[in-house]
This record gives sequence, structure tokens and C-alpha cells, in this order.
Amino acid sequence: MAKKGYNYFNAFVEMAQYACDAANYLVETLHNFDIHEMGDRVIGLHEIENAADGKRHEITSHLIHEFITPIEREDIFNLVQQLDTSVDTIEDVLRNMYMHNITGMRPEAVEFSRLLEKCVASMKKTMEKFTHFRKSSSIKDYIVEVNMLEEEGDRLHVEVVHELFAAGGDPIEVMGWRKVYDSLEDCMDACEHVVDAVESVIMKNS
Repeated sequence: MAKKGYNYFNAFVEMAQYACDAANYLVETLHNFDIHEMGDRVIGLHEIENAADGKRHEITSHLIHEFITPIEREDIFNLVQQLDTSVDTIEDVLRNMYMHNITGMRPEAVEFSRLLEKCVASMKKTMEKFTHFRKSSSIKDYIVEVNMLEEEGDRLHVEVVHELFAAGGDPIEVMGWRKVYDSLEDCMDACEHVVDAVESVIMKNS
């Protein structure tokens, strides 16, 4: 029996699952915020990011050694990089909170994290449908959903940053929260970049 090649599409879904795990972890951390646990929470999220890195290395290792791939090598590599970035940016949110010594939680940040959680979930659904993208009638719906959630994230980002500076307060705290909100917006952008890469592959192979 011929040996089956590496299943890149399943690997993409696994990468997207790491992003979901990271987003869920972030929501839980912000919803149940405890400054005394932040150091441990940062370590916990890094473990998820590290596992995603391991999957990325696995995919690229197969890509180097396999002669035939289901889609172009450049597209596989780009997708893996974008999926990895989607996890990295979520880790950056907690890192920025920890580095800027955020001592209390803002409801706007929890709201933003929940929006991100929805966006990442839609990104994962996109990757699940990507396995059979030539036959899928719903993959474009999930791509549009991610785009719409990213736009909602843009609007929320503008509003929360405006309110942050309008309220004033301790300049160091304000700048710390500005960095956190920017990081959350980067996460939304990263999800959109993933589905944009998927859409590019679909267009090439239509």
C-alpha cells in the first residue's frame, strides 16, 4: 500500500485550534482577572504558543522534504506563518498587560477579548472548510464573517482608545492600556490575514 502524504489541511486546522485555545485562555484570564496570577497566566499562554510553534516546525519540515504538495509550497508556507502569527499576537496581549503592570481590569478589554474569541472561532471554521475548498459552498461565508468581525474590532478599537484618552488619568496607566488595546486589534488583523491567505489560494485554484 502506498504511503499517504502529510495532511497539510488537517495541520492547518490544528494550528487554528491553538489560536482558539489561546483566545479562550485570554478571555478566561481577563474575565477572572487576578494580578497575583498574571505571571503564571503568561507562562500558561506561552505553553500554547510554544505548542503552535512545534506544529509550525512540523509542517515546514514536511514541506521541505515532500516533492508533491496539495497546493503551492509558497501558499502553504504563507498560511502557516499567518496562523502562527494569530497565536503569537494573542500571547502579546497578556505579555503587554504583564509588562505594563496592569493592576485592574476594564470591561472594554473583556468585551474586546470576547469579540476576538468569536473571530478566531470563525477563522477555525474557515480552515475546516478549507480541507475541501473546491467543493465547499460555505467557506466564503466564514471568510466574510471574519472580515466583518475584524471591522467590528476596528470600530471598537477606535472607541476604547478614544475613551481611554478622553478620561485622562495616570499617563503611565493610559499608555499601558493603549498598548493592550493595540495588541487586541493586532489579533483581529491576524485572523483576517489568515482568511485573506485562504481566499488567495481559492482564487488561484478556481
